[in-house]
Amino acid sequence: MDQDLPGGARVIVGVDESPAARLALAWAIGTARLRRMPLVAVHVSRAPIHPFPEALPLQHAARAGEEARSTEVVADAFDEVCGGVPTDIVTAVIGRMGDPGYHLVDLAGECDLLVLGRSRRGLLSRVLLPSTSMYCARHARATVVIVREPAPPDEPEVSGERGHRRFWSR
Repeated sequence: MDQDLPGGARVIVGVDESPAARLALAWAIGTARLRRMPLVAVHVSRAPIHPFPEALPLQHAARAGEEARSTEVVADAFDEVCGGVPTDIVTAVIGRMGDPGYHLVDLAGECDLLVLGRSRRGLLSRVLLPSTSMYCARHARATVVIVREPAPPDEPEVSGERGHRRFWSR
């Protein structure tokens, strides 16, 4: 599914279904327009890969299905962020299977700008699934920009008075 990638300095953005990835895509589109750089949108599926793909004939069908899904995920992200793939910048879409951090670092060269979204996750999620953005920040040769998901606004208090507490003991 890899298209002919544009040469020279590129803006490479990791895209998934998270709100943080949508913010990163919007930031990457703006930067690509501002700096007149090509944009490469990458979706990496964490589908399991057999160590010997030749041994499983279904592996090729799974790969084709995941590549089609990658195209859909990236197209949906572009539709949500800017109403479709921007026509004023050179854009390429890449879909891969495996570890997202490894593939993003592999694609990004020294002169590229790697843009990733970072969502707010719980402790269990961080323990079970390592952070792609932190992996890329540690291992990439490219400049890495991490766009964080904004913190949710504080919930309004039930009563209008601040600091007022009721104690139900005598």
